Amino acid sequence: QLQASGGGLVQPGGSLRLSCAASGGTISRSSVAWFRQTPGKERDFVAAIRWSRSIPNTNYADSVKGRFIISRDDAENTAYLQMNNLQPEDTAVYYCAASISSTTTPHPSAWRSWGQGTLVTVSS
Repeated sequence: QLQASGGGLVQPGGSLRLSCAASGGTISRSSVAWFRQTPGKERDFVAAIRWSRSIPNTNYADSVKGRFIISRDDAENTAYLQMNNLQPEDTAVYYCAASISSTTTPHPSAWRSWGQGTLVTVSS
Protein backbone atom coordinates (compact mmCIF):
# COMPACT_ATOMS: atom_id res chain seq x y z
CA GLN A 1 0.00 0.00 0.00
CA LEU A 2 1.24 3.43 -0.95
CA GLN A 3 0.21 6.56 0.91
CA ALA A 4 0.71 9.95 -0.70
CA SER A 5 0.63 13.06 1.45
CA GLY A 6 1.83 16.64 1.59
CA GLY A 7 -0.59 18.33 -0.75
CA GLY A 8 -2.23 21.64 0.02
CA LEU A 9 -2.79 25.19 -1.07
CA VAL A 10 0.22 27.25 -2.07
CA GLN A 11 0.72 30.57 -3.80
CA PRO A 12 2.40 30.80 -7.20
CA GLY A 13 6.15 30.62 -6.78
CA GLY A 14 5.84 28.61 -3.61
CA SER A 15 7.03 25.12 -2.75
CA LEU A 16 5.60 21.87 -1.45
CA ARG A 17 7.09 18.48 -0.72
CA LEU A 18 4.98 15.41 -1.36
CA SER A 19 5.70 12.12 0.37
CA CYS A 20 4.92 8.59 -0.76
CA ALA A 21 5.16 6.09 2.07
CA ALA A 22 4.85 2.34 1.71
CA SER A 23 3.05 0.22 4.27
CA GLY A 24 2.77 -3.53 4.33
CA GLY A 25 5.66 -3.71 1.94
CA THR A 26 8.72 -1.85 0.82
CA ILE A 27 9.67 0.54 -1.90
CA SER A 28 13.37 0.14 -1.23
CA ARG A 29 13.61 -2.27 -4.16
CA SER A 30 10.97 -0.56 -6.30
CA SER A 31 11.04 2.19 -8.85
CA VAL A 32 8.75 5.05 -7.87
CA ALA A 33 6.89 7.58 -9.98
CA TRP A 34 4.62 10.55 -9.55
CA PHE A 35 1.72 11.31 -11.84
CA ARG A 36 -0.88 14.05 -11.72
CA GLN A 37 -4.42 14.39 -12.94
CA THR A 38 -6.95 17.17 -13.36
CA PRO A 39 -10.70 16.65 -13.82
CA GLY A 40 -11.61 15.32 -17.22
CA LYS A 41 -8.02 14.71 -18.27
CA GLU A 42 -5.73 11.73 -18.41
CA ARG A 43 -3.18 11.00 -15.74
CA ASP A 44 0.08 12.72 -16.71
CA PHE A 45 3.58 11.65 -15.88
CA VAL A 46 5.54 13.97 -13.60
CA ALA A 47 8.71 12.21 -12.48
CA ALA A 48 10.20 8.81 -11.75
CA ILE A 49 13.19 7.39 -9.97
CA ARG A 50 14.61 4.01 -10.82
CA TRP A 51 15.48 1.42 -8.23
CA SER A 52 19.11 0.62 -8.67
CA ARG A 53 21.92 -0.97 -6.69
CA SER A 54 24.10 1.89 -7.80
CA ILE A 55 23.16 5.51 -8.30
CA PRO A 56 19.45 5.65 -9.17
CA ASN A 57 18.56 7.67 -12.21
CA THR A 58 15.55 9.86 -12.73
CA ASN A 59 13.17 11.00 -15.43
CA TYR A 60 11.08 14.17 -15.51
CA ALA A 61 8.31 15.57 -17.64
CA ASP A 62 9.51 18.60 -19.59
CA SER A 63 6.97 20.77 -17.81
CA VAL A 64 8.59 20.21 -14.42
CA LYS A 65 12.28 19.94 -15.27
CA GLY A 66 14.34 22.34 -13.23
CA ARG A 67 11.50 22.87 -10.73
CA PHE A 68 10.66 19.42 -9.30
CA ILE A 69 13.02 16.93 -7.73
CA ILE A 70 12.18 13.29 -7.06
CA SER A 71 14.13 11.46 -4.41
CA ARG A 72 13.91 8.42 -2.19
CA ASP A 73 14.92 7.43 1.30
CA ASP A 74 14.98 3.67 1.36
CA ALA A 75 15.72 3.61 5.08
CA GLU A 76 12.47 5.50 5.64
CA ASN A 77 10.63 3.45 3.00
CA THR A 78 9.49 6.74 1.50
CA ALA A 79 9.84 8.63 -1.76
CA TYR A 80 9.49 12.38 -2.14
CA LEU A 81 8.62 14.97 -4.74
CA GLN A 82 10.02 18.40 -3.98
CA MET A 83 8.07 20.95 -5.98
CA ASN A 84 9.50 24.43 -6.34
CA ASN A 85 8.32 27.52 -8.17
CA LEU A 86 4.83 26.10 -8.37
CA GLN A 87 2.48 27.58 -10.93
CA PRO A 88 -1.31 27.46 -11.30
CA GLU A 89 -0.95 24.89 -14.07
CA ASP A 90 0.60 22.52 -11.53
CA THR A 91 -2.75 22.30 -9.75
CA ALA A 92 -3.83 18.67 -9.81
CA VAL A 93 -4.27 15.54 -7.76
CA TYR A 94 -0.86 13.94 -7.45
CA TYR A 95 -0.47 10.16 -7.29
CA CYS A 96 2.54 8.06 -6.48
CA ALA A 97 3.11 4.67 -8.07
CA ALA A 98 5.63 1.88 -7.71
CA SER A 99 6.99 -0.92 -9.84
CA ILE A 100 9.30 -3.82 -9.04
CA SER A 101 10.88 -3.23 -12.43
CA SER A 102 13.87 -0.97 -12.75
CA THR A 103 12.18 1.68 -14.83
CA THR A 104 11.43 5.37 -15.22
CA THR A 105 8.83 4.95 -17.95
CA PRO A 106 6.22 7.72 -18.25
CA HIS A 107 3.45 5.26 -19.15
CA PRO A 108 0.91 4.79 -16.34
CA SER A 109 0.08 1.25 -17.40
CA ALA A 110 3.59 0.11 -16.54
CA TRP A 111 3.22 1.01 -12.86
CA ARG A 112 1.60 -1.74 -10.83
CA SER A 113 0.94 -0.20 -7.42
CA TRP A 114 -0.78 3.12 -6.86
CA GLY A 115 -1.50 5.24 -3.84
CA GLN A 116 -4.47 7.48 -3.28
CA GLY A 117 -3.99 11.01 -4.54
CA THR A 118 -3.09 14.18 -2.71
CA LEU A 119 -4.47 17.48 -3.95
CA VAL A 120 -2.12 20.32 -4.81
CA THR A 121 -3.71 23.70 -5.45
CA VAL A 122 -1.62 26.61 -6.66
CA SER A 123 -3.53 29.85 -6.40
CA SER A 124 -3.17 33.38 -5.14
